[in-house]
Amino acid sequence: MIWEAELLQALQNIRTPFLDVLMKGATMLGEHGIVSILLGIILIIIAKTRRTGIEVLLSVALAYIVANLIIKNAVARVRPYDAYAFLIPAVTKPHDFSFPSGHTVNAFAAAVAVFLNHKKVGIIALILAALVAFSRLYVGVHYPTDVLVGMAIGIIFAVLVHYLIYPACDKGIRRIRDKKANG
Repeated sequence: MIWEAELLQALQNIRTPFLDVLMKGATMLGEHGIVSILLGIILIIIAKTRRTGIEVLLSVALAYIVANLIIKNAVARVRPYDAYAFLIPAVTKPHDFSFPSGHTVNAFAAAVAVFLNHKKVGIIALILAALVAFSRLYVGVHYPTDVLVGMAIGIIFAVLVHYLIYPACDKGIRRIRDKKANG
């Protein structure tokens, strides 16, 4: 799409040393889902935030499976730097497909899971997720639609986990505990 190429070129034209450092740091927040996974583990350890931690890990895991293992390989979209000669990535070139943005998927899956359980902290998490998403465009490794769909996938899985999957699992675990207690 022409508008995507124009936006990526415009972002490349505004690069500065300060923004390069900031955006490379932001993009690292989504690298391999490490920050999201660590966040989930830390939240599980704390009794008050255990549900949130479980939701973060479930949301990230399910969104990863769908986005990175299924959709990415089915669509097989080339990276923008392979499609446009003018685009020079500001980070090491990823070697997998472009659509959707895995960094954005996991950042939004984790952020929305936090937001659904803790609004104030969740707003900060959503801002950081948006920064990760924008950084993927700034560094030149994703198309805008990769990022938009990545956001949607992350949000959808966090909502599904919060309202359907976690409550169903919790209900099943309670039944098992009740059966054991009642003998």
